[in-house]
Amino acid sequence: MPNTISVQCCIAGGGPAGMMLGLLLARAGVSVLVLEKHADFLRDFRGDTLHPSTLEIMHELGMLEQFLQLPHQKVSRINAQFGDFAFTVADFSHLPTQCRYVAFMPQWDFLNFLVEAGSRYPAFQIRMTAEVTDLIESGGSVVGLRAHTIDGPVEVRAPLVVGADGRHSVVRKRAGLVVEEFGAPMDVLWFRLSRTSNDPADPMGRFDAGRIFIMLNRGDYWQCGFVIAKGSLNDVQAQGLQTFRDSVAKLAPFAANRVHELRDWDALKLLTVQVDRLRQWYKPGLLCIGDAAHAMSPVGGVGINLAIQDAVATANLLAQPLRDGRVTESDLAKVQARRTWPTEMTQRVQLTVQNRVISRVLDSKGPLQPPYALRLLARFPFLRRIPARMIGLGVRPEHVRTPVG
Repeated sequence: MPNTISVQCCIAGGGPAGMMLGLLLARAGVSVLVLEKHADFLRDFRGDTLHPSTLEIMHELGMLEQFLQLPHQKVSRINAQFGDFAFTVADFSHLPTQCRYVAFMPQWDFLNFLVEAGSRYPAFQIRMTAEVTDLIESGGSVVGLRAHTIDGPVEVRAPLVVGADGRHSVVRKRAGLVVEEFGAPMDVLWFRLSRTSNDPADPMGRFDAGRIFIMLNRGDYWQCGFVIAKGSLNDVQAQGLQTFRDSVAKLAPFAANRVHELRDWDALKLLTVQVDRLRQWYKPGLLCIGDAAHAMSPVGGVGINLAIQDAVATANLLAQPLRDGRVTESDLAKVQARRTWPTEMTQRVQLTVQNRVISRVLDSKGPLQPPYALRLLARFPFLRRIPARMIGLGVRPEHVRTPVG
């Protein structure tokens, strides 16, 4: 017989959305259990960019000073080069926030910090190596879920199940929620190159004919993203690893003496880009947030921060109904109503960039001319505040409203 656990809210997925929601609900006095299918958070090339909106939430929780003691890199500007044209895309120094920069921090450090913070509250529980396999339904409502754990099968009974288990969400699949796909023209190959003290400090994007290359400063190494046409990995590999190394050396000449660090194709990790959104994020007893509700393009690196915004809005709207012991379908609809517009607007911008910039660059055979909007950023520095606000704060940023229970 499976072990049965009862809580007021069960969260499937211990990523940024799930962990932040678990912390906020436990802080408000709601008994919560987070189920994470892996044994730890040590996975490379995850969303490691914590934008000013997320750092503002840490400030509102009274944890910012302690949080920033963890190793991280601060980035106040994002630069790019379009052909021979170099410019600054975004300048975060004017944002009305405590932290006017993006913090690059390994996601496992961020998640471990949230686990430690949540564990200070008696209402918080987390189980690692706990893989959700199915939902439990009764009378047309979701009333819990089933999971495999190292201790055997578990059934969790809860008035609310939250799917925060990513873009390949088991929860949304088992719930039969309908997904709208918007497509993407590219995939991304992520890898590392060592970094020296003489290298540039700011992150940069290099746009050249048929190629897009991104470099993120991670202290002693560069996190590099080589953008390729959707589904073209086999073609890239067929050209040979040395050809790929030569392309990297051309796009980042200062690191040309380090491309030999890519010893084989196993050093590169493929991100299959997808952009989608649930038509309805909920059904009675169940709600999806974060990537489970809307997979984002890597454009702007906003996915992790949008997921955290979902978590804050969910806690703000549902903590009291959960404490009262009754969460209605109307309560769940309020979460989607609150977060749909920011999600749609962000995805609309991402799709515009994908279709009007990235697709054209990847299809280009000759010299590139930067789009007019990018030339304006170079000519009028104050315009850099617009992409800085979109990337750094997003559309309608959330603030912590939940009480301490």
